[in-house]
Amino acid sequence: MSGGPRRVRLYVTRFDPWSVTKAAFILSLTIAIVLVVAVTAVWFILDRTGVIESLSGTVTDVVGSTSGLDLVTSLGFSQVIGSTLILASVEIVLVSTFAGLFTILYNLTVGITGGVEVVLSEDA
Repeated sequence: MSGGPRRVRLYVTRFDPWSVTKAAFILSLTIAIVLVVAVTAVWFILDRTGVIESLSGTVTDVVGSTSGLDLVTSLGFSQVIGSTLILASVEIVLVSTFAGLFTILYNLTVGITGGVEVVLSEDA
């Protein structure tokens, strides 16, 4: 026997598109939940420290009070969370869809490329 660890080369020649889509959905759902929680936390911190009101005052000074732009109402909690939920929903749909499509494309091109090579070795 040789003194080195045994190595095996394997090639990934096919992924199941449905399995990849399900895994991508779960991953994107997790990312969406983290995004909503993070935006909520940042909004509460900015609101409690007065950053939103200060920014609104600065914008009003620069643009003028006749412009009708009010950041306090535009950056209200319901508007920010609503926008975040819409963005998170779009992210879930796009990530899941593109993961499935790219899996199908990978499966179609694996005949040309030969697949992804994975080298496995056992610990000594």
